Amino acid sequence: MSFSRTSGILLHPTSLPGRFGIGTLGEDAYRFADFLVGAGQRIWAILPLVPTGYGNSPYQSPSTFAGNPLLISLEGLVDENLLEAEVLRSAPFFPSHRVEYDRVAQFKMPLLASSFEIFDARADSSQKEEYQNFCQQNEWWLHDYALFMAVRKAHNQHPWTAWEEGIKLRRPEALEHWRKKLAREIQSQKYVQFQFSKQWRSLKTYCNDKGVQILGDMPFYVALDSADVWSHQEMFYLDATGNPTIVAGVPPDYFSETGQLWGNPLYRWEAMAQDGYVWWKRRLRATLEIVDIVRLDHFRGFEKYWEIPSNEATAVKGRWVPGPGAAFFEAVQRELELLPIIAEDLGLITPEVHALRDRFGFPGMRVLQFAFAGDGNENAHLPINHSPNCVVYTGTHDNDTVLGWFGGGSQDTTLSKEALDKEREHALKYVGTPCEEINWDFIRLALASKANTAIVPLQDLLGLGSEARMNRPGVATGNWEWRFASRMLTDGIKDRLRELTQFCRR
Repeated sequence: MSFSRTSGILLHPTSLPGRFGIGTLGEDAYRFADFLVGAGQRIWAILPLVPTGYGNSPYQSPSTFAGNPLLISLEGLVDENLLEAEVLRSAPFFPSHRVEYDRVAQFKMPLLASSFEIFDARADSSQKEEYQNFCQQNEWWLHDYALFMAVRKAHNQHPWTAWEEGIKLRRPEALEHWRKKLAREIQSQKYVQFQFSKQWRSLKTYCNDKGVQILGDMPFYVALDSADVWSHQEMFYLDATGNPTIVAGVPPDYFSETGQLWGNPLYRWEAMAQDGYVWWKRRLRATLEIVDIVRLDHFRGFEKYWEIPSNEATAVKGRWVPGPGAAFFEAVQRELELLPIIAEDLGLITPEVHALRDRFGFPGMRVLQFAFAGDGNENAHLPINHSPNCVVYTGTHDNDTVLGWFGGGSQDTTLSKEALDKEREHALKYVGTPCEEINWDFIRLALASKANTAIVPLQDLLGLGSEARMNRPGVATGNWEWRFASRMLTDGIKDRLRELTQFCRR
């Protein structure tokens, strides 16, 4: 699928301003949508909307289908008389520039449970019918997720591999026992997902009506401690206790000399192929119901993936194993037809990965922070080498900000200082300005590129340094926390971006 010439901003909703410690789907999200429109942008790029998992990562979620409860607007629930306004007036102090996930959850999750009790007691027939319809339409994933979260809560948040054998292995009598024992909590979990869905769909409709599309992100792998793995154990390489025998990662790369050991269980692709990849079809369909365009993270895994024995301490001792390849996308395409997919084709990419991407016409990614490595002008990330059918980023959520990268703020690559200095020298020559505003120089390069789609992280638009970085690959803590203040989105920035966007015919 080809995309028209557009541009947008990358900002995960958790980074929005707000009173209660984390961005939400409330008023500030609508204000940001208005800012996008005023700045001439037609794409809002986000990270996965799922609940966060280990390290607060949206890429290690307890569900690939559920929405993050922490994104629910409490003010929105008050407006619907589903939460008492008084409980918000006594909220604790939260920092405005960082998300303290544990504190936010301790404050917010009990209020969402209270909202369920109010809904259950006061909802009229039409409200209850709307809730029941949501539950019925999503029963194929929702019930297992709600049961999983309820049982995990009853086990002090221990992973499912540590539960007693009956429920761990999903024996029918154990499933029935826990369904009855935790019936109220299961309903509460479903209600929270119902409210997330309502608020998100309202925001998405608002964006779409104003000409803004949502570019979502779908992780390739799922977390071991998730409803997905627990409810579909036959689809993963697990031993008799539910622990993985082989796990995911990538070999040594730009970010790490020992590679990245992600630890996710690997798919039994041959088992998935037997039913025509039903789980994946449902996953893609569900994702495309909540976003307009999907960025497939770790696209190279569909061609070959890095398999690591589960007893290894690093990702060094692994091997490349063939993925499902073209047969997978052919099966998906027969059912879903239109596939508005962007292939995240970064890292150690082979001609075979490019061939798979090009066979289905998926645009790949170009990142300007990678553009100035090497001695010549053959680098595919260099703007002069961009093709229309690609998406150019000044940087991604895994990169430092442009300002941080240019100033050498966070040295977390395998490159030497000399190599990094050489990259920056190359960037100076290519840009051809004094680079007094290197972030705007990169934004101009991205928008002027031949690439049909250009995406700028909000941190680069605001000219922020390494302190505003979203994620450091291979680092377990301190990620996904950055937030901006509403005063940062000035009319001057909005007008400047709109003029540059119009000048570059986006």
